Amino acid sequence: MSTATATPAAPAAAPARTVAGSPVTLARVVHSEWIKFRTLRSTYFTLLAAVVFMVGFGLLACYGAIDHLNHPDVRDHGFSINAADRSLRGYLAAQLAVGVLGVLVVSGEYSTGMIRASLSAVPRRLPMLWAKAGVFGAVTFVVTLITAFVAFFGGQAVLSSHNVQTTLSATGVTRTVIGTALYLTAIGIFAVAIGTLIRNTAGGIAAIFGMLLVLPTLVEVLPANWSAHISPYLPGAAGQAVATLNPDPGTLAPWTGYGVLWIYVVAALIGAAAVLKRRDA
Repeated sequence: MSTATATPAAPAAAPARTVAGSPVTLARVVHSEWIKFRTLRSTYFTLLAAVVFMVGFGLLACYGAIDHLNHPDVRDHGFSINAADRSLRGYLAAQLAVGVLGVLVVSGEYSTGMIRASLSAVPRRLPMLWAKAGVFGAVTFVVTLITAFVAFFGGQAVLSSHNVQTTLSATGVTRTVIGTALYLTAIGIFAVAIGTLIRNTAGGIAAIFGMLLVLPTLVEVLPANWSAHISPYLPGAAGQAVATLNPDPGTLAPWTGYGVLWIYVVAALIGAAAVLKRRDA
């Protein structure tokens, strides 16, 4: 008579642990990414550049508008001022600083070799990507939202000398101010994804600049019936609709355009996640 031998159940998979033995949780990974982000000198320099661009160029745009109004020839040609868009014009330069920092957040670790330690501490890898994007997106939104309000009120103070200023209670103005921060945040997360895909600082920055500056120029030289159907769906043009009080004819509606931008962002993040899981550090 044979005796049945009970087969012990396979032990449950243990949660991933860091070198110190602590379990790897998303909260711990976020905290780690926050420490890395705030200890980089490039973080402060690049965010400062974004703030200076937004406020400085916004004020210059408002002073330039006032100067135009002081010329009779310009007034005779029906020159008018969009007070909200003028004061926020600096975001077009700030997007480049935000894009550069988004690439550096990832490519900097590859250039120094720190990425090996990061991936050893987070073996599943993807929580690191989500944490990087989340930390960067949160900081970018807070900084650019505050800066957008500063630029707006500063611009209105300049424009008030000619009584052409506007207020947050005017139709669409609050959406434009907050939309400026939303747009820059999406561009920043997009840059994080591009940096993860390319892993090289120069290549990542070139890719961001190319999509935001070069690609629209190339589309403009296409036949008119082609460019009219392509331009509104480019990432920059689509997303900027939410940061513009009165979008140009032919462009997408503000929230529709912002949704199109996020399609690019999500697609880039999915691609970044796929290559991060497959390739070596």
